[in-house]
Amino acid sequence: MKYLPLLLIFLFASCSIIKEASKLKAPKFAKGQFMDDYGIKYEINDSTWVQNGKTKYNILKWNIKEGYLIAQNDSNNKYDAGLFTRIDFIKLDDMNPFLWGFCLSAYKAKDIEEAMNPKNIDVKNPKKGCNGYPFSRMKKIN
Repeated sequence: MKYLPLLLIFLFASCSIIKEASKLKAPKFAKGQFMDDYGIKYEINDSTWVQNGKTKYNILKWNIKEGYLIAQNDSNNKYDAGLFTRIDFIKLDDMNPFLWGFCLSAYKAKDIEEAMNPKNIDVKNPKKGCNGYPFSRMKKIN
């Protein structure tokens, strides 16, 4: 009985760690190698989003339920290094070979809070819902 408080603390900490780790799980449809409808290539996994083999986003959190991720722009990026990005994503129906779309809804935010509050995003209007532009459509490659 004297170890019960320690056991409870351990279990609570373990649950918190598991909960945090689940925030770094990409949706299955977004993992892999893709090309958008502009011919740009991407490689995406649970922790990184790499665009054109050059621009890297280090993913801090996936919010699958609300359809976005928060990332910090890699320190080696040519533009906006170290700043924060929010990428909104949507699944696309009946647009084969395009399976899903995304929007860089915030890409040079000074902190996570600013990245969390993008302007002019309308996921219900993928043709103009990305700051007045269409969401980029993604198709799987390889």
